[in-house]
Amino acid sequence: MRLLITGGAGFIGSALIRQLLAETEHHVANVDKLTYAGNLESLVAIENSPNYKFYHADICDAVAMDRIFAEFKPTAVMHLAAESHVDRSIDGPGEFIQTNVVGTYTLLESTRKYWLALDKEQAEKFRFHHISTDEVYGTLGETGLFTETTSYQPNSPYSASKASSDHLVRAWHHTYGLPVLMTNCSNNYGPYQFPEKLIPLVISNALQGKPLPIYGKGDNIRDWLYVDDHARALRTVLAQGVIGETYNIGGVNEHTNLDVVQTVCTILDELLIDSAHKPHNKLIEFVTDRPGHDQRYAIDATKIENELAWTPEETFATGLRKTVEWYLNNREWCEHVLDGSYQQQRLGLQEA
Repeated sequence: MRLLITGGAGFIGSALIRQLLAETEHHVANVDKLTYAGNLESLVAIENSPNYKFYHADICDAVAMDRIFAEFKPTAVMHLAAESHVDRSIDGPGEFIQTNVVGTYTLLESTRKYWLALDKEQAEKFRFHHISTDEVYGTLGETGLFTETTSYQPNSPYSASKASSDHLVRAWHHTYGLPVLMTNCSNNYGPYQFPEKLIPLVISNALQGKPLPIYGKGDNIRDWLYVDDHARALRTVLAQGVIGETYNIGGVNEHTNLDVVQTVCTILDELLIDSAHKPHNKLIEFVTDRPGHDQRYAIDATKIENELAWTPEETFATGLRKTVEWYLNNREWCEHVLDGSYQQQRLGLQEA
């Protein structure tokens, strides 16, 4: 296959590309604008592969998208490019609307023009795989799970923009017949994640003896999905998924934010024998909660398990240990990231 992957320099996109080029013979084109969270250092291991090509481009640029389609001639698109951090969406929602909504629209139109020009056999094999988030469903109480038929109730500018992009993809399928697949995933974690997200932020701060910020009481619950498990799920959906269907992807790992941070601290205490900051949980600091903070997310992944035979390989215990060990062994990557635009400042503190 010839896969055009948008957002391939981001956290999930780079994991997907590394996995594809290590385990398959697919040709991959990576389309990325290289905003603050896009990092080509995450792709050093495969950057010289003859099956890999990088395009520095913005999905909002229709001319660039048309050119890339004409040149690369993909057999499938995997759309991961997005602004993705809730706190940033609170401070600056405009960028999220532009990239996640307008960008998805622009990409859909370039895809549609390209797909309509294919011969019948190529058009029947073509797929547009849209990768989204469980945050579009809103928040859960103490019980219940998000299923593929859960009503959308986004509560942040980020989740609203992703919900909008989901609806656009669905509309382009029903209106124009574009062969689409959709996935909504739970919280990803693992190597190469930008350090504004909880787990890498905690690791980075702990190494420096800085406070480990936890919003509110730390009782918000998330389902945690190891990024390589997610990449395998995306590949499974692309290969076997039914056109027009949505598949929820979860790690079956519900934990409170406080539990996650405490567990990271315990692993750091074990691995950093000579750390001056032990026990690392003494660095925990409860801070003002995020405006509109969803209480609980939890995925029902029954559909993808029953229909496509995918289940996660990592438990939270094994995946979290691998993640902490990776950050400890790759401090140079982290230092390069922190030399850039993000300096671990608190975002998303606008008045609710």
